[in-house]
Amino acid sequence: MSLRINDIAPDFTADSTDGTLNWHDYIDGGYAVLFSHPKDFTPVCTTEFSAAARLAGEFAKRNTRLAGISIDGVEEHRQWMADVEKYGGTAMGFPIIADPDLKVAKLYDMLPADAYLPDGRTANDTATVRTTFIIGPDRKIRLMLIYPMSVGRNFDEILRALDAIRATDNQPLATPADWRPGEDMIVALSLSTEEAEKKFGKIEVVLPYLRKTSAPAA
Repeated sequence: MSLRINDIAPDFTADSTDGTLNWHDYIDGGYAVLFSHPKDFTPVCTTEFSAAARLAGEFAKRNTRLAGISIDGVEEHRQWMADVEKYGGTAMGFPIIADPDLKVAKLYDMLPADAYLPDGRTANDTATVRTTFIIGPDRKIRLMLIYPMSVGRNFDEILRALDAIRATDNQPLATPADWRPGEDMIVALSLSTEEAEKKFGKIEVVLPYLRKTSAPAA
């Protein structure tokens, strides 16, 4: 199936390093980040899980739960977690979902249905499984990122994008390029300048269609 922004994130139940995990229950009214990997004990993925473990506390402050997924089984995941901690110096406080039959990978359109080998599978056989989803409390997909095998993800950017999503949820606002929390935001075109002034206070009219205002207090 092809997924798009604002689709309901497909639900699934799978084994994980924290036991049986039901995805919609795991989201539990907050935000969630699901990030996938082509195989355990691979170099780029080890650095990525280490980066996620380092930032896990920052995601938790934002009412956001992390979950990784890799196409190997739970026992392999648990063994790999030791390498992740050795590399990054931080233990993982979130689960790795097992997906040996590619059920979730196919459900989330992470790879073509026939892009795997039943036996002797290598990371290259599942090369497109390096995908990230940010999912909102309403269980809708808010962001999708797909990286090639040769490029490790930037988890600082994923955190920044999460901040932007949270800041604009249910607000007639958008964020400019490279926005960081606390910086000015863009007023949506659905509001007139007068309406925006009543709602947000001072408005900077940069261009008739580009108006900025201070970020509302959290």
